[in-house]
Amino acid sequence: MPTINPLSALSNLGEANTARNAIANDFDTFLTLLTTQLQNQNPLEPLDTNQFTQQLVQFSEVEQTIKSNENLENLLKLQAATAVTNSVGYIGKTVELASTTQELKNGTATWPLVAENPAQNATFTVKDSDGNLIFAESKPIEQGASDYQWNGKDNDGNNAPAGSYTLSVEATSASGVAVNVNIASSGTVDGVDLSGDTLYLLINGQKVKLENVTTIRQ
Repeated sequence: MPTINPLSALSNLGEANTARNAIANDFDTFLTLLTTQLQNQNPLEPLDTNQFTQQLVQFSEVEQTIKSNENLENLLKLQAATAVTNSVGYIGKTVELASTTQELKNGTATWPLVAENPAQNATFTVKDSDGNLIFAESKPIEQGASDYQWNGKDNDGNNAPAGSYTLSVEATSASGVAVNVNIASSGTVDGVDLSGDTLYLLINGQKVKLENVTTIRQ
C-alpha cells in the first residue's frame, strides 16, 4: 500500500483550494442558470424532470466530495504538525543509521557492526568519497554486535583528512564459509530540515531520512 507524505501533500493544498473555489463558482453559476431557466420555461414544454433531478444529484455528489477533501486536508495538516513535533524530539540524540558511510572527526570514525556468526577472517576496507582505497586490515570478529573503530590513518600511516568514508567488510568463518556482517553508522542529530517535501534529520552535516534511522539513544 503506498504511503502518503503529509509534508508533500501540504504543498499541494493551495492547488486544492483553487480547484474547490472553481467548483464552487461553477455550482453557483449552475444554480443561477437553472433558476433562470425555471422562471422562463415554456409552459407547453416544461423542463424534463428526470434531467433536472440528475443534474441536482450530480452537483450534490460534487459538494460531498468537496467536504471530504476539506476533511482530508485538515487530517494532513494534523499529520504534518505531528511529524514536525516528533522530529524535533530527535535533536541532541545519538542515532544509528543503516549506512556504510561515516564521518572522520578528530582522527577517528566508528561503525557499529552486527555479525551473524563468528568470523575468523574479516577484511575491513575503508574508502574515501571518491572510492579511493585508504586503509585495509584483516582480523577476526565476534558474533553479534560490536564496533569497528578506524584511527584515521591510511595504509602508509599518514593521517587522512576529515570527511566522509565508507566501510566494507568481507568475512569468513574458520571453515571458509562466508559470514554476513551488517554495517551501520552513528551520529548526533543537530537539526531538522523542513525546507522540502521530505523531512530530513541533520546528522554530521548530512541530510538523513527518518526511515533510515535504526536505533535512537539519549
